Amino acid sequence: MIESLLVANRGEIARRIVRTARRLGIRTVAVHSEADAGLPFVTEADEAVCVGPADPARSYRNTEAILAAAESTGVQAIHPGYGFLSENAEFARTVEGRGLVWVGPGADAITAMGDKINARNLMADAGVPVAPGTTEPAADLDAAVAAAGEIGYPVMVKAAAGGGGMGMGVATDEAALRTEYDKVRAFAGRMFGDGSVLIERYFPRVRHVEVQILGLADGRVVALGERECSVQRRNQKLVEESPSPAVSPRLRERLLAAAVRAGEAVGYRNAGTVECLLDPTSGEFFFLEMNTRLQVEHPVTELVYGVDLVEEQLRVAAGLTPTFDPDGLAPQGHAIELRVNAEDPKRFLPGPGVITTWNEPSGVGVRVDSGYVRGNTVTPFYDSLLAKLIVYAETRDEAIERARAAVAGFEVAGPKCNLPFFTELLDNPEFRSGDYDTGIVARMR
Repeated sequence: MIESLLVANRGEIARRIVRTARRLGIRTVAVHSEADAGLPFVTEADEAVCVGPADPARSYRNTEAILAAAESTGVQAIHPGYGFLSENAEFARTVEGRGLVWVGPGADAITAMGDKINARNLMADAGVPVAPGTTEPAADLDAAVAAAGEIGYPVMVKAAAGGGGMGMGVATDEAALRTEYDKVRAFAGRMFGDGSVLIERYFPRVRHVEVQILGLADGRVVALGERECSVQRRNQKLVEESPSPAVSPRLRERLLAAAVRAGEAVGYRNAGTVECLLDPTSGEFFFLEMNTRLQVEHPVTELVYGVDLVEEQLRVAAGLTPTFDPDGLAPQGHAIELRVNAEDPKRFLPGPGVITTWNEPSGVGVRVDSGYVRGNTVTPFYDSLLAKLIVYAETRDEAIERARAAVAGFEVAGPKCNLPFFTELLDNPEFRSGDYDTGIVARMR
């Protein structure tokens, strides 16, 4: 097993990686910005190195500073978490080029799946269902209009290099397409350094379902079930659950088989997620994208499948066999994750501040992966995620009731907090029935 690990991330995910590494006897090094010096992930690691000021470009995305920290502390491996450098193929390649272990998929797989158009084409060739759309970037507005005419409105305009729910717009007619094309192209150029866009069929009523895959050290790719991610605001997830209440055993079999084919098509190793759109009317699903990293919502899979995905990542990176039987995977029970953010519960606008009260719920079937404690300051420089509240029970109904009690017992004061939204959601008849889609939050508002 790896003996020393640098965690190139912050907040709850850095703290969560440190927790598993400590259990495995692995020495950990946390890198942090000046603004994060007092956060738990810094104090709980065996060593900590400041890599720059609050600006992520000068700290958490500062590849030379992170590599210098790895060299000065003598670590064997780097775990990138999610976000920041986790899907940066050049960084992954550089890490390995310097003789370090990269705890993630290979750079070639990251590159192959990082461009949405290339990824769509690869998946189509591998027999994975894809939604009607362009097979190359829409070079100009005329090309976009022509493509939309062939696909049929409404269409989604998407940044080819985008991710995390960013760089997307919906057009219901040509006039809207002309506006959205310019908007998405400009945003993609600023945000991702690549203004390429694709045009894809938009489904007004759709569910967002994803599959957790793990590429093993021996070359096999296995699927650890699906997660339902349809509770979203601004195309970004707020709630995830596993198993999905929309997926029948037969559909699960097809969905997981397609995800395995997706991983095999790029020789995938380590943890990754194949995201799909599910048409609840027809029961058909379509490839959306592959996230070549650990997902924010990985805990629901851990609880339902009884695995520690960070440990499995480390084992794959070290060339070891998994702790579970790849041929004996089956979901047990039901898990729900709620993303507790520093944002108001109505408009979901961020609201940083000093945490004056922080009391986490506990008890049977309750897990909290948090990045903060009382007295910490939530700054405006990073994502608003404060903690992930995850519950587990034998049935979905029991998990919902456990979540309701846990939300009621979670006290946060100082920054704004979206906990009241979850109280509303967990009492919502549509959510409780399991028959909901990506429009549920808009309908609640």
